[in-house]
Amino acid sequence: MGLLKALVVVSFMTFVSRLLGFIRDAVIARIFGSGIVTDAFFVAFKLPNLLRRFFADGAFSQALVPFLSEYKGKKNVEATKVFITHVAGFLTLVLGVVIILGIMFAPWLIKVTAPGFANTVDKIKLTETLLRITLPYILLISLSSLVGSILNTWNYFAIPAFAPALLNLSIIFFALFAAPYFHPPITALSWSVLIGGMLQLGYQLPYLKKIGLLVLPRLVFHDIDVWRLVHHMGSLVLGVSVSQVSLIINTIFASFLSPGSISWIYYADRLMEFPVGVLGVTLGTILFPLLAKSVSSGNFSEYSYLIDWGLRFCFLLACPSAVALAILARPLIIALFQYGNFTDFDVGMTQHALVAYSVGLIGLIIIKVLVLGFSVHQNVKTPLKISVFTLLATQIMNIVLIGPLKHAGLSLSIGLASCLNTLLLYRQLRKQKLFSPQPGWMYFFLRLIISVLVMAGSLVSVLYVMPIWDNGGMIERLARLMIVILIGFSVYILMLSALGFRLRDVIPLHKTGEFS
Repeated sequence: MGLLKALVVVSFMTFVSRLLGFIRDAVIARIFGSGIVTDAFFVAFKLPNLLRRFFADGAFSQALVPFLSEYKGKKNVEATKVFITHVAGFLTLVLGVVIILGIMFAPWLIKVTAPGFANTVDKIKLTETLLRITLPYILLISLSSLVGSILNTWNYFAIPAFAPALLNLSIIFFALFAAPYFHPPITALSWSVLIGGMLQLGYQLPYLKKIGLLVLPRLVFHDIDVWRLVHHMGSLVLGVSVSQVSLIINTIFASFLSPGSISWIYYADRLMEFPVGVLGVTLGTILFPLLAKSVSSGNFSEYSYLIDWGLRFCFLLACPSAVALAILARPLIIALFQYGNFTDFDVGMTQHALVAYSVGLIGLIIIKVLVLGFSVHQNVKTPLKISVFTLLATQIMNIVLIGPLKHAGLSLSIGLASCLNTLLLYRQLRKQKLFSPQPGWMYFFLRLIISVLVMAGSLVSVLYVMPIWDNGGMIERLARLMIVILIGFSVYILMLSALGFRLRDVIPLHKTGEFS
C-alpha cells in the first residue's frame, strides 16, 4: 500500500507541475509570441537546463540516492549529516566555478550552442544578458535536488514532487505582472527563473529541518564517500549527456532557420513531454523497486514478467496518446497558446513540429521501461553504446530532413531516433537473454490497433462538427478540447472492453504481492 500511495502522490504532483508548465508556456506565448526575443530566452534557459541534467535531477540524483540509503540503513544521524554537509560543500564549489566561467564566457557559449545567432548582433547581446542572469539557477536547483533526494530517501515524496511547480508559478507571475517594468520585458523571465530556483530550495528546507538533517555546506577534500559519489556520478554522466548533446545540436541547427524556429520546437516539445513525463515518473516509481527486488532475489521469471507488463502498459497508453496528439495538434496549440502575440502562422509551424514529434512518442515512453531492464543489472554500457549510435543517426537524419522540412525535420529526426533506440534496446534485452515475452502479444496488438483506429475515427468525426477553434477565450476553448478528449478516451476504453480487455491485464496482481 505504501508503494501505491507514493505512486499516486508523485503522479499527481507531477501532473500538477506539468499543468502549470502548460499555463506558463501559454502565458509566454500570449505575451511574447514566437520570434527573436523568445528564441533568445529559450537558448539562454537551455544551457542551465543542460547542466541541471548533470548536477540536479539527472546523474547527481541517480548517484546520490544509493549513498543516502546506505547511510540511512547502516550509519547514525551525525554521520549522515557530515556526509550531506561535505556533498553540499563540494557541489557548491564546483557549480560556483561553473557559473563564474559561464558568465565570463557567455558570448562564446552562445556562439557554440546557437551559431545562427551570429548574424544578428542584437540577438547575441540579448541572449548573453539572459544567460548571465539565469546561470546561477543551476546552483539553486542542484541544492534543491540534493534536499529532494534526502526527503525522498526519508519517504517525504510529496514535498520534492511539488517543488518544480514553484518555478512555473514564478515564471507565470513575472510574465503577467513584472514584465512591463523590465527593459527589455523578456528579461523578466530570466529573473523569474532565478527566483523560482530560490523558491524551490527554500520551500523544502523546513522539511529537511523537520527530519533533523538541515546543515550548512562545508568544503572538505578528504571525504572518501564524497569521492566515491563523484566517481559513480561520472559514469552516469556519460549516459545522461548523450541525449542532452542531441538537444543542443538540434538547437544549433534550428538557430540557422527562420526566427521563431527554436520557439516552435520548444512549444511542440512541451506538449509531447506531457505524456512522456507523467507516464515516465509513474513507471519508474512502480517498476524500479520491483525489478531490483526480483533481480536481487534471483527471481528472473518475475523480472521478465514485470518487463512484459511494463511494455504492454506503455503500448496501451502511448499508442492512443501518439495518435491523439497528431490528430488534435492544431486544436491543442490554439487552445493553449494562440493568444496575444502568438499568431496563426505560429500555430501552423508549431503543429508541424508536434505532428513530427508524435511519430516517436511511443518510442520515447517505451525507452523508460527498457532502460530500467538494464539498470537493475547495473549494465550502463549497453544503453550508452546504443545512445551514442542513436545520436549519430539523429544527426544524419537532421542533415537529410532539415532541407525539405525545416524545423519539423529536426523534430521528426528525434522521433525516428527514439524508435530506433527502442528497437535496439529491445533487441539487446532479448539477445542477452534478460527478457522473454509472455504469450498473447499478437492478440494484444490486434485489440489495441482496432481500438486505436476506432478512437481516431471518433476524434476526426467530432473535430468535423466542432466550431472554429480560435473562437472564444481560453476557458471556452479548453472546455471544448476536454469534451473531444473525453469522447476519444471513452471510445478507446469501450472498444478495449468490447474486445475482451480487462483491468487485470494492466495490474500485475497475480504474479507479485507488492500490489496487494
